[in-house]
Amino acid sequence: MHRRVLSFVLLMIFMAQQVGMTAALNNSDGPATPELTNVRWLVHKDAVEGTSKLRLVIETTGPVKINGALSESAGPQLIIDVKDAVVGKIDDAVALDGEIADKVTFSKKDTNTSQIIVDLSNMIDDTDYKIFTLSSGTSSTKTFRVVIDINKPLPKINYNFTPGLKDKVIVIDPGHGGSDSGAIGPNKTQEKKITLAVGQKVKTLLESAGAKVLMTRQTDVDVYGPNASAVDELRARTKVANNNKADVFVSIHINAFSNPTVGGIATYYYRNSGYGAMLANNIQNNLAKIGGFQDRGINSAGFYVIKNTEMPAVLAELGFISNPNEEKNLNTPQLQQQLAQGIVQGLENFFAQASKKGGGS
Repeated sequence: MHRRVLSFVLLMIFMAQQVGMTAALNNSDGPATPELTNVRWLVHKDAVEGTSKLRLVIETTGPVKINGALSESAGPQLIIDVKDAVVGKIDDAVALDGEIADKVTFSKKDTNTSQIIVDLSNMIDDTDYKIFTLSSGTSSTKTFRVVIDINKPLPKINYNFTPGLKDKVIVIDPGHGGSDSGAIGPNKTQEKKITLAVGQKVKTLLESAGAKVLMTRQTDVDVYGPNASAVDELRARTKVANNNKADVFVSIHINAFSNPTVGGIATYYYRNSGYGAMLANNIQNNLAKIGGFQDRGINSAGFYVIKNTEMPAVLAELGFISNPNEEKNLNTPQLQQQLAQGIVQGLENFFAQASKKGGGS
């Protein structure tokens, strides 16, 4: 009799434990959703290079996934989505240094995503910021973190342009050359040959108008030299302009695409340069007058040669070498001369317009 009672008691205890464990599992909410809990920032100045960088650190209670992009829709901003995270006990907005960035705000984007918005003092390029996450590691004093590094843009240069081409220092950069053929057309036309032919015609026209013209290359050679890295080659081209304090820089290229029916002319400028946009617009307007080409307009871009020159700079794509009709026409001296005239007329129009604007960036 006592054994039966004891067995019954043990059975009841076991069943109670099982019920308790099941209830605990059913009532569990799972891992807590990470929260944004704290923000701190500082500006680091490099005494040797004279550059500055803003570092933003946002602490989180757990690991998060991030995705960031630049936006100009509401002024220059860097927008970072923090997935599967919520805004915790953190200020909605924090003022920053005012030179690199004005403020950072935190908000809920949707059910599963929070958003960090950094209002930038000036627009930057895609290469001027970095975002990454850090884990808490083994230290009890460290938290999970979202880190945002933003470089301070180079100071703007004031210009004082005068009308006319006479005495202007103009650098013409025929794209590619030497070991780098550039794009190749369906009939084996090499981009480097067309860019050099057009560049030489631009040089002749500008010099007849009294301008001083510097060519990054006048023959089929590498500008930096054989076996150079891509960056060294591009840097050598910008140095021609920067070291000679050129008034403007024009890089000549031919486009290419996988679809052979795509064609047209486009001109690019660096987004932080107001005069660069003005130069691109004037050159594009004149190139677009040439018959047989689609006007693809002007666009901002971060190409090395237009970002790292100290004067207004553009990169003109004079058609598509991958388009058989445009490839054929680009090989004719007549079209090459028309393209050169369009560039030169665009330069003359630019100096006339820029002289009315006065100083500025």
